[in-house]
Amino acid sequence: MGGIQYSKIAEIKGPLVIVDEVENAAFDELVEVETTDGEKRLGKVLEVGNGKAIVQVFEGTTGLSISGTNAKFVGKVMEMPVSKEVLGRVFDGLGRPKDGLPDPIADKFIDINGEPMNPEQREYPKDFIQTGVSVIDGMMTLVRGQKLPIFSGSGMSHNLLAAQIARQASVVGTGDDFAVVFAAIGVQYSEAEYFRRSLEESGALKRSVLFLNTADDPAIERIITPRVALTVAEYLAFELGMHVLVILTDMTNYAEALREISAAREEVPGRKGYPGYLYTDLSTVYERAGKLNGRKGSVTQVPILSMPSDDITHPIPDLTGYITEGQVVLGRDLFRKGVYPPINILMSLSRLMKDGIGEGSTREDHSEVSNQVYDAYSRAQEVRALAGIVGKAGLTEIDLKYMDVGDTFENEFIEETLEILWNIVSKLPKSEITKIKDKYIDQYYKGK
Repeated sequence: MGGIQYSKIAEIKGPLVIVDEVENAAFDELVEVETTDGEKRLGKVLEVGNGKAIVQVFEGTTGLSISGTNAKFVGKVMEMPVSKEVLGRVFDGLGRPKDGLPDPIADKFIDINGEPMNPEQREYPKDFIQTGVSVIDGMMTLVRGQKLPIFSGSGMSHNLLAAQIARQASVVGTGDDFAVVFAAIGVQYSEAEYFRRSLEESGALKRSVLFLNTADDPAIERIITPRVALTVAEYLAFELGMHVLVILTDMTNYAEALREISAAREEVPGRKGYPGYLYTDLSTVYERAGKLNGRKGSVTQVPILSMPSDDITHPIPDLTGYITEGQVVLGRDLFRKGVYPPINILMSLSRLMKDGIGEGSTREDHSEVSNQVYDAYSRAQEVRALAGIVGKAGLTEIDLKYMDVGDTFENEFIEETLEILWNIVSKLPKSEITKIKDKYIDQYYKGK
């Protein structure tokens, strides 16, 4: 690898190396840092000016010293080798093989920072993706090209849900190729092995690409992992015409790595110590989803983030909600009851759902029956609160029916999605079903 080598290291600070007397370096340029014992580590230029360059070292700066360390500026940005051979492979957070196999033969090398999608060339998302999770498919449907994050909390079953979606997701009503790109960011080793084993045993790995950045890897690698994964996804989608679902877990670890770099650079902190550009940085990841006019494929994103202290107003979920088209929120109360998946539908929505369901996509009654269940479950929550005050004996007969609807929704909503929605709604008398057309009630209502 050619380039200009510098040996004057001014300072090593956290994950950063400050190189002195640098000429002609560029932002995001790749840097090869060589230690005194010959070990080579990759990094990239974060800032250049006044003859100095601040280099972010991906593998961390542990063991580096000011004397004896060299930095070679290689004159290009970090690129990911891509081809169809990446399918079925497991890589680390920087895109290096982690499955004992050689590097895939590359058709091309692509800048991991991607290129912004021209808004004029974007196609409006409107095609259904089946996740195989009834409550998502039925109540907050995912659409090809959408960004639909999952907001969870510490210790909840978001990783179980992520693996289930990766195994089961598919596009229906089309023969188009489908792929899953799964990026684990800063997860425990046991979780990384669970994701790998889950995809291997189900046979889903052959149509998947797995990137694993574990908790004991340097935090700085977490900045790169989602970008490498999305580079592969964009190649599969827009060069090979595949529909690609990208699952990113856990974006909170990504934001923590951003905060670490910001603190090392002594930048003025924003809310809770995160950098003021957190919104902009997250958007460079989330906005790499969509469909392009004239291109066959699509990139759909399901980022997963664990909310510190279950706080949905925390900067990470708060800013994520502004960029994405809805959210799936996991509820602590449902998780404690043993409900899986513990999705709080009253706090969840998919803003593009209306465009991806109905006749020709799912079924003509989908929108109305899901609205009715949402309304009934909302009423059930009110009745439960009332029962806590007056007791069950003080409830009316219709109140008890709504409580039954709430219990049924939480405990039985795990099979055939629309049939379950109708089973739930059918516990109510017809006079209470006000959001569904009579022709659908006559056709699907199961009550007496």
